Amino acid sequence: MELIHQFSSGLFIIQSVIFLALLFLLGKFAWKPILNSINDRETSIVDALNQAKLARKEMETLKEDNERIIREAKIERDAILKEAREIKDRIVGEAKDAAKAEGDKMIEAAKQTINAEKNAAMADIKTQIGTLSVNIAESILKQKLDNSEAQNELVQNYLNKSNLN
Repeated sequence: MELIHQFSSGLFIIQSVIFLALLFLLGKFAWKPILNSINDRETSIVDALNQAKLARKEMETLKEDNERIIREAKIERDAILKEAREIKDRIVGEAKDAAKAEGDKMIEAAKQTINAEKNAAMADIKTQIGTLSVNIAESILKQKLDNSEAQNELVQNYLNKSNLN
């Protein structure tokens, strides 16, 4: 049994030496690159997380800016629509006023034309009445003054009236 025990302890020493040599070789050649790559990977992950946070903040900022721009656009649209309605109402009002003024002018011109035609008709009627009156008077005088005695009597009446006035 002792032989197995000696052999076991020799195996243990050899395995320990191999293990220490492996640790030395790994420490000398492998640990630094492995740790460096792990550190690099950790750094890149942290950077990626930071960039993701920055991107998220930028997205939130952009979203807020978009919402603000949309609100401002809606306000501007409402203002433009209000101004357009006011302009439309003003133009319609001006058109109504212009139409009313033009209508009033036309009515006034028609009244003046009617008055002028009325005055012309009245003058024409007066002229016709005057002519008709003279014709009637002439006919009556011709009938009454057919004889010379009636003529003398008319002249005598006219002279008497003239002297009285």
